[in-house]
Amino acid sequence: MNTTQDPSETFGSSVLKTGFIAGSLDIIAACVSFYISTGKNPILVLNYVASGVFGKADAYAGGTGMALLGLLFHYLIAYLFTFFFFMIYPTLKLERLNKFILAFIYGLFVWTVMNKIIVPLSNTPPPPPFQWQAAIKGMLILVVMIGLPNSLRAGKYYAKKRSI
Repeated sequence: MNTTQDPSETFGSSVLKTGFIAGSLDIIAACVSFYISTGKNPILVLNYVASGVFGKADAYAGGTGMALLGLLFHYLIAYLFTFFFFMIYPTLKLERLNKFILAFIYGLFVWTVMNKIIVPLSNTPPPPPFQWQAAIKGMLILVVMIGLPNSLRAGKYYAKKRSI
């Protein structure tokens, strides 16, 4: 991952690039993990995301259009988490933390918000019973795919701002 940034990069462009990187890494990891563990078509991951808004019946019967909406919703969520991270970074003085520890903390935060707030409030099918192995795999994916890009790129963005 190339984390070098143009010194003239704006807040908005940094958030957009980081959100795209994090969202892409996360959806690729989710689809690969799903395929490896089930052998089923990874498009079902996107249908699951779409079911959060449209419910199970419509999302899984909606074909390519519904999968594309699931992808759109996935990126929207990734961008919101990225925007939030960039907003809290200077306020909480997160530059004092090691970037990898910060990635770990933020990945766990994202996992908690998604699994304890967003998914339960959505129209997704009920999750299977809690299993530590699946939870840890999900947490690690979010630490590496969301937490790490956010930590590294926000750190570089705010370091450039301080040096100007």
